[in-house]
Amino acid sequence: MAYRVCIERTGGPEVIQWVETEVPSPGPGEVRIRTSAAGLNFIDTYHRSGLYPVDLPSGLGLEAAGVVEEVGEGVTSLAVGDRVVTYGAGLGSYATERNVRAEHLFKLPDGVSDEIAAAAFLKGCTAEFLIERCAKVQPGMTVLVHAAAGGVGSLAVQWLHHIGATVIGTAGTPEKAARARDHGADHVIEYKREDIAERVREITDGKGVPVILDGVGASTWEASLASACPRGLIVSYGNASGPVEGVKLASLNQHGSLFVTRPKLFDYYATPQEREAGAGRLFDLLARGVLKPEIGQRFALQDAADAHRAIEAGETHGATLLLP
Repeated sequence: MAYRVCIERTGGPEVIQWVETEVPSPGPGEVRIRTSAAGLNFIDTYHRSGLYPVDLPSGLGLEAAGVVEEVGEGVTSLAVGDRVVTYGAGLGSYATERNVRAEHLFKLPDGVSDEIAAAAFLKGCTAEFLIERCAKVQPGMTVLVHAAAGGVGSLAVQWLHHIGATVIGTAGTPEKAARARDHGADHVIEYKREDIAERVREITDGKGVPVILDGVGASTWEASLASACPRGLIVSYGNASGPVEGVKLASLNQHGSLFVTRPKLFDYYATPQEREAGAGRLFDLLARGVLKPEIGQRFALQDAADAHRAIEAGETHGATLLLP
């Protein structure tokens, strides 16, 4: 018998339920996968809380790695026994078994383990599109990365270091600051005891930075505005501290004709060609050891509520896995 996490209403972690379920044979275009590891991402808490609306009742989770157990009619790209990973597009990765559309699965290369894939796939694809196709970071550019020891942040720091950018990271504790430095950050600002924008100006000789990757949201918005150089780009891609609201376009003018974008992965992985290219780039860097995902904590899949409490309290570092 299979099990899955579901919610019947939105709210805090207490709404998460662990239920027994039956998984039918896969339909046309589907495969059944047995989950080996699911990844926890901050977006999962947005679906659970209702910040991002979902149809109820609903599963939770976008990211997971597993093994193909049965193939539905018309599927030729995958076979029983293949190791695969997915970042969506539908919810439901918090499950021991489930059926998934074949086009939403990526076959794992031999050099990438199931746990590394579940820890890094959604976060790594996010880092790829943010750095290489959204911000178009070039060698020698200076980039401010908020939450540099977090899931996306730690991979972004490693990626930026690899391509020759100068990285300024922010972190909330000395321990997280040390992790950011270990991942390749050239400078780390401990935001609980230092003013972010003041330190950025000191580091850059008053110029500010041309690119800011901000997955924190409300609490870092003003610091991001004040840290950007003229015509700089703020990439606001997450809401860990709550959504950015009430943005006044005049403030972009006042801070130096700034650019702002609020992107999401699925708009950058919209075509088969974009998906294959982005995932291929990530798999290559993982297999070569350029990116070394830090698995900071592991929870049992049925303890998903505890994992949500930990990530919302800022008590996690690196990636978090949910294991069947």
